[in-house]
Amino acid sequence: MWNLPLKHPVNIAYEAATADLDDRNIIDPFHLEAYDVVTVNYNRDVETFPVVKAMMERIMGESPYQSPTDMGVNMVGKCISDDEVCREAGKNEIVRRYFQTAEELARTGAGEAALAKIELLMKQAEVTVDYSPAHQACLARAEETGLPAGAMVLPDGTVMTGKTSDILGAASSLLLNALKHVAGIPAEEYVVSDEALEPISRLKTEHLHSSNPRLHSDETLIALSISSATNPRAAMTIEAAKELKGCDAYFSVIISPTDEKLYRDLGINVCCEPTFERHGYYHR
Repeated sequence: MWNLPLKHPVNIAYEAATADLDDRNIIDPFHLEAYDVVTVNYNRDVETFPVVKAMMERIMGESPYQSPTDMGVNMVGKCISDDEVCREAGKNEIVRRYFQTAEELARTGAGEAALAKIELLMKQAEVTVDYSPAHQACLARAEETGLPAGAMVLPDGTVMTGKTSDILGAASSLLLNALKHVAGIPAEEYVVSDEALEPISRLKTEHLHSSNPRLHSDETLIALSISSATNPRAAMTIEAAKELKGCDAYFSVIISPTDEKLYRDLGINVCCEPTFERHGYYHR
């Protein structure tokens, strides 16, 4: 954003989001020279401005713009009413971009330079991979159980965890635990019956030939929906799903694309350690 400081976390988050393009935020030298005002632009705009200005002068006789900042229409910076909230959001986004890039590197082997750049940006923003309390919580839960685990920061600030069980994967367990907490249902209370979970598990293994009997997040929600027909508490749990939008979830391994899509459909931000649960690049 042209009217935020160069090292404002929101501007650093932009660089993190475009690390693969090697975009860099810089002071607009043309604007500084023309108006003696410091503004922020990115390198490609600044590098190409002399060409754009020369073309306009050739066509129109003179250029209506004295700088690439003049050509912009971004007024978002003037809409900020709480700078601390925006700084916090920017820092969280930088960390998310780190995990997304690290996961892509683990999956494809590409993106090492982008990851190195984001690591430098994290230092500039004074954040680490542990910026969210959910990160250490998920790793601690995984170490405790010896199996993949997850953690999520809920709207009230509570850090909820989920572990891998015989019938639920870490993503499913975390989602169910988070929904129950938001709905005000005690952790020890069952809202989805074994009669709803087990047939889905058997269908996966016995008929669909999956090697993984554990339910994905979407399958868990289906089982919860079935239970809601006879259990009002299950219905309450489903209604709580909208409250999770904007929450941050961390996992100790790369979760399946199915689980990740369901979380994103719910508006939950997902970060995974760049480690596969099994030795392979694909989930089943």
